[in-house]
Amino acid sequence: MKVSCVRCSAPASSVLVYAYAAREAWLVDLVADPPGTGYPLCEGHARRIVPPVGWVLHDRRRPEPPLFRDVA
Repeated sequence: MKVSCVRCSAPASSVLVYAYAAREAWLVDLVADPPGTGYPLCEGHARRIVPPVGWVLHDRRRPEPPLFRDVA
């Protein structure tokens, strides 16, 4: 299943997940079965994401994309 960016409909490469009570956000690599609580983002939007004022953004993405991806 192809996952699209919520901002521009390009292929997603990562997922943005929020913890509202803790005022934290995590940017993680897109997995074969993305969690339903996150917002998929393309590479461009993930690179430019800025958390709300007073929040902390944890970038947990791999530094380089994998050489091979799972084909579902």
